Amino acid sequence: MGELLQYPYTIKNCSGIFDCSCRLTVILLSPSSYDMVHYGHSNQLRQAKAMGDYLIVGVHTDGEISKHKGPPVFTQAERYKMVRAIKWVDEIVEGAPYVTTLETLDKYNCDFCVHGDDITLTVDGKDTYEEVKKSGRYRECKRTQGVSTTDLVGRMLLMTKAHHSNIGHSDYQQHTDNFGKGPKGHSPWTGVSQFLQTSQKIIQFASGQEPQPGDTIIYVAGAFDLFHIGHVDFLEAVSKLSDKPYVIVGLHFDQEVNRYKGKNYPIMNVHERTLSVLACRYVSEVVIGAPYAVTRDLLEHFKVDLVCHGKTEVHPDKDGSDPYTEPRRRGILHTVDSMNSLTTDDIVQRIIKNRLLFEARNQNKEAKEIAVIQAIKRREEEKDDVPENAHPPLRNR
Repeated sequence: MGELLQYPYTIKNCSGIFDCSCRLTVILLSPSSYDMVHYGHSNQLRQAKAMGDYLIVGVHTDGEISKHKGPPVFTQAERYKMVRAIKWVDEIVEGAPYVTTLETLDKYNCDFCVHGDDITLTVDGKDTYEEVKKSGRYRECKRTQGVSTTDLVGRMLLMTKAHHSNIGHSDYQQHTDNFGKGPKGHSPWTGVSQFLQTSQKIIQFASGQEPQPGDTIIYVAGAFDLFHIGHVDFLEAVSKLSDKPYVIVGLHFDQEVNRYKGKNYPIMNVHERTLSVLACRYVSEVVIGAPYAVTRDLLEHFKVDLVCHGKTEVHPDKDGSDPYTEPRRRGILHTVDSMNSLTTDDIVQRIIKNRLLFEARNQNKEAKEIAVIQAIKRREEEKDDVPENAHPPLRNR
């Protein structure tokens, strides 16, 4: 099934049958672990979707990840739900094999496999995409600079605010070395770099859709730090409050989040949190640097019909007042129970509890990557060392 499908055509995939008409289609498979899903994963899937018409995402099981990489932070059920919530994903394959073969592509009627420009290796150091690369059914998208699981884990363990302003802080550097630097050097795929927000990136993630007549405009606000499955469940529950929801998420600035959460929060800065939230299929718009108090001006500016908050504690404003005074007065404040009590603090505790395991996982991962880089470099050097006249001329036939 390497050729593009011609329309009209009825495609049978892993969830059933859907009809297509009028033009060419390309069905893509993007398999990975998707542990601690962040905006880098979302950006990869955005790029992948732009290469075709229908994006199927394969997500590995806990057992497969533990075997080849080390223990995952999130369970497979949590990871399945997180990936489903990314707006560029059309479908997921639960328990996708760690090594992607032509048989896997054909099983799900996929034209190509798509992955980032880093390398994924098995426990014995083999490229998991070797077969599909050789067959010409592999496509690549660019890795998002400035974010990695390595970096995020280091920030969680640091327990200071150094990552808010200075990635070069000595304490922060020590943690990133522990998590992203092996004994024999540094891998460009596992290391840490600084994220730089641009207007173009926000435009790529934003829906660009204005509220339509009949939409229910729902406003929620918070930190939405380390955007996780608890946030997804809450936003999904909020979106179900209306047949035509237009959900606006207000994100507080870093200083505001640190005021009411303390410690080293937020783990992700406001620019990173913006992309994480925009990637969610239940979100229509984001207010960057929203005021902590939900004011009359805010409600009238966005023509808000409903304000929602979860079951988590509502911290008072700087002057001790209730930030939801105005929506309470208007009778539009609604408490939403997402039936999921997971918090950002819970995730940090998972990391701290298994710190040594995660350090070993990342160092082993980088050691394998460095070995591959060195092997590629040696092959290139050997190729360059061969003189032009080293090969005998071909005989005339």
